[in-house]
Amino acid sequence: MENKRSTITDVAKLANVSITTVSRVINKNYPVSEKTAKRVNKAIEELGFRPNLLARSLIQDKTQTIGVLTPSIENLFFSEVIKGIDNFMGSKEYRSFLCNTKGQPDNEREMIDSLLNRSVDGIIVINPRNENIKSGYYEGISKRIPLVIINGYHEGIQCHFVLNDDYAGTKEALMYLKDKGAKRIAFMRGKKSHSYDIKEALYKSFCKKEMDCEPQVLLIEEGNGLETVNQAKECALSFFEKQELSMTMDAILCCNDFMAVGVLNAARINKVVIPEQLAIVGFDNTIVSQITDPPLTTVDHHMSQLGMTAARQMIQLIENEKQDEALPYTKIMVATNLVIRQT
Repeated sequence: MENKRSTITDVAKLANVSITTVSRVINKNYPVSEKTAKRVNKAIEELGFRPNLLARSLIQDKTQTIGVLTPSIENLFFSEVIKGIDNFMGSKEYRSFLCNTKGQPDNEREMIDSLLNRSVDGIIVINPRNENIKSGYYEGISKRIPLVIINGYHEGIQCHFVLNDDYAGTKEALMYLKDKGAKRIAFMRGKKSHSYDIKEALYKSFCKKEMDCEPQVLLIEEGNGLETVNQAKECALSFFEKQELSMTMDAILCCNDFMAVGVLNAARINKVVIPEQLAIVGFDNTIVSQITDPPLTTVDHHMSQLGMTAARQMIQLIENEKQDEALPYTKIMVATNLVIRQT
C-alpha cells in the first residue's frame, strides 16, 4: 500500500507547533524564530511534505502562474520568445501554462477562457489574430486580468504591448539590398499578420520612392509552421518559371527565416547562384539562419529580449494590481538589427 500523502497537520504534529506556524514558515509572510523555522523545515523534509498549491492560491489570492498563447510551437521565433518569458517568470517563481492556438481566432478565445477558469495571475499573448484585437475582445480581457500582447495590431488599442520595430528592421534590410546593387526586390509573406502588413506597406513605398520599380509580392498561405518552408519553395519555383531571374529580379526579402529557407531551396533546384544572381534576406535570426548553406542574412528580432520584456511588464502589472493601481497602457518597442551573412 502506498504511503498516504503528508498534510500540514502531520508537519505541525512532528514539529510540535501549530498549523498556523507551519503556514507562516511555508509562506514566509510572518516572522517565526529561526529555531522554530528549522524544526518545521526538518519535519517538512522528513515527511516529504508538498504544499497544496490550490489551497495556497485561495489563501494568497494568486496562483503564481501565467498563461502564454502562441500561434505556433514549430516556428523558432515563438520558441525563443517563450524561452525569454519562461526564464524571467521562473526567476520570479512563476510558472507558465503554454497554449498553442495554431493561429486560429476561435482557439485564442477558448484558451483564454480556460486560463481564466484556472485563475492564472496574468496572460501573455504572442501575435494574436487581428480580428480579436480589432473587435475589442482583448481590451475587454485587459480590464479583467493583467494582459500583455507581443506584436499584433495596436493602433488605438487600449492594451499593454511589447513590439518589434518591424518598420526599422524592414527599412534597414531594403537599404542594404539597394546599396548592394539590387535594382528590383521581391517580397514574400504569409496571410493575416499585422507584422507582415507593416513590412509590406514599407516595401511597396520603398519600391516606388527609392527603387522606381513595381513591387512584386509573393504570397503563401501560412507563415508560422514547418509547412512554410515547402510553401515558400513552391511559390519561389513558380515565380522563377515566369521570369528570367538574372534579368528582372535581384533580391527577395522574406518575412521570416522559414520563408527564406524555402526560397534558398528553390534557388538551389533552379541552379540560381546565391547571392550573385539572387540575394535573399530573412527575418528573425533564428538558429535556422545560421545552419543553412550558405548562412542566411537576416533581421535579428532579439526574440528572447522580446519575451523577457513582456514578462517584466507582466510582473509589474501583477504587482500594481495587488496595490489596486492601474498602469497607463504602454507600447514598448524592441529594436532590431540586420545580421549580414552570405546570402
